Amino acid sequence: MVSLEGLVPWAIFISSAAVIVYAGTKLSHYGDQIATLTGLGGLWIGVVLMAGATSLPEIFTDVSAALMNKPNLAAGDLFGSSMANMLILGIIDLMHRQKRVWEKAAFEHALSAALALFLTALAGFFVLFGSDVKHGGVSYGSMLLLLFYMFGMRLVFRQESSKWRQQEQEKVVGAQAAEGPAQSNKRGALRRAIIGFAVGALALLVAAPFLASSAGQIAEQSGVSTTFIGTALLGIATSLPELVTAIAAVRLGAFDLAVGNLFGSNAFNMAAFFFVDIAYQGGPIFNVITDAHAMTAFWGILLMSAALMGIIYRVEKRYMLIEPDSFAIILGYCIGLWLLFQ
Repeated sequence: MVSLEGLVPWAIFISSAAVIVYAGTKLSHYGDQIATLTGLGGLWIGVVLMAGATSLPEIFTDVSAALMNKPNLAAGDLFGSSMANMLILGIIDLMHRQKRVWEKAAFEHALSAALALFLTALAGFFVLFGSDVKHGGVSYGSMLLLLFYMFGMRLVFRQESSKWRQQEQEKVVGAQAAEGPAQSNKRGALRRAIIGFAVGALALLVAAPFLASSAGQIAEQSGVSTTFIGTALLGIATSLPELVTAIAAVRLGAFDLAVGNLFGSNAFNMAAFFFVDIAYQGGPIFNVITDAHAMTAFWGILLMSAALMGIIYRVEKRYMLIEPDSFAIILGYCIGLWLLFQ
């Protein structure tokens, strides 16, 4: 019989996860409003703004785990969230029966997918072969991940900039006619969106340490390694904002927003090792986490590769139940968790 004391970590975990889901959803909502009001491009919104917003639970949670001397929990969450994001991509394609989600998404998502693949492979390499000693609180490995992420985002921006400038030029005439009260209303809406975004970020900041702490207690009570708990339980919990956002975006027909958010979040998760490395005081993060994370990283690469092939391969035919690539991702995710548990 489970004691009342044993149920407390689960209660804290469920409560903090609920707060993260709600706050992450609001964060995405207000982030989308900010992007719309400031005139940012659709794909750019998904890959950068929305990905950064929905990835805040990972950063706050994993930094908290690192501060509590649980590096495997933090690494498991980052790699596990990347796998969970691909599971979400397969699920939303299964849910949208009218037409393939991946076919409706822009072909340019291949660049953000390639960036996520490259960063995940690089992180897996550092897991297996370690990283140098820390310099200024951070190792070269995590620093390279952040620098390559920034460079990749620059490439994505340059790819979208020509299309964005063309759209902005088409809006110039209409914008001139909307001067006056409309501009005042726009500024007010932008101010409210920024305030709502800040409140959502604060809620995540408060709830994330409780999520990490309760997940660590669950791992200790169950006897399951923090590596598996981080990849499975924590990885899914911190990916719930991506799930809610992706489903809402698909229902609205914003396919680029959904796909860009998921691939952008995977790239952002690898860059988040930089902040985890700073928070962890026991040495370079890649020197202390277990080699099992390399398997998670490479399994995530397989899932992202299947998704990338689905985006590149444009086909009109819709299968009766589920697309082979979506099925491969969902089945592959389950197999990956089983292998990690072993």
